[in-house]
Amino acid sequence: MIPPGARPVSAVEQERRVHRRRQGIRSVLISLASTVALAVVVWFALVNTPGWARVQQSFFDPDVLIASLPRVWDGFLLNLRVLAATAVLVLVLALLLAAVRTLRGPVWLPLRALAAGYTDLFRGLPLIIVLYLVGFGIPGLDLIPERLPYEFWGTIALTLTYSAYVSEVFRAGIDAVHPSQRQAARSLGLSHAKTMRLVVIPQAVRKVTPALMNDLVALQKDVGLVSVLGAVDAVRAAQIQTAAFFNFTPYVLAGLLFVLLAIPTIRLTDWYTARVREREQIGGVV
Repeated sequence: MIPPGARPVSAVEQERRVHRRRQGIRSVLISLASTVALAVVVWFALVNTPGWARVQQSFFDPDVLIASLPRVWDGFLLNLRVLAATAVLVLVLALLLAAVRTLRGPVWLPLRALAAGYTDLFRGLPLIIVLYLVGFGIPGLDLIPERLPYEFWGTIALTLTYSAYVSEVFRAGIDAVHPSQRQAARSLGLSHAKTMRLVVIPQAVRKVTPALMNDLVALQKDVGLVSVLGAVDAVRAAQIQTAAFFNFTPYVLAGLLFVLLAIPTIRLTDWYTARVREREQIGGVV
């Protein structure tokens, strides 16, 4: 039924829509068939390898997987807590660093140099070295009378490293905002702080959101490195269960949990990136 006032769709346009719908269904069917065919070929190639029975017993034992699940899951919850705390701290610290690096005027040179040195240092240091230095070095100074848990120091180390990377992403977004936006805000009487808070940073965050989500996916994996400090997270729990059962299935279980955690974020990143691209291309195709 055609709404009142709406122009009727021509026969040519209806034919185009039917053709596009058929093409879409055909593409989906071909994609499903090719995916299933590839999966079958890979599966048969895998199960027919000479050592498949031994690998299956060592890495894919369902009894060991079920027995290891409670302990690995408890460790995985620790990873989630570290991830949540680190993500919040990284956003705050990275935004502060990016704002400092975009300050203008010679009086801010010491702060800019300090922020630049920070990002250079922690972007150059391997994360595992930062974990060792923070996790075993700072507690050795005896600055804090109480012994803090290893996941606390792991959170600090992850924050130091990832804030250096994310601050550069924020800085790129701030630089991508057209200078006229800043000049217009200043001409309206806004201070530098209000210009950044109300005009520049909201646009910058929108521009770099896909890159930030990619960094979050990388962080989801790297929280497993806190196990090197002794924290009983999913990886460390899997190591303990592997030693108990003389079987590597707990490692597969821990890896599966991390993959299940990352997949929603990856799909959300792809969806948001495609949405931003479509929005930018509106009216750009003749």
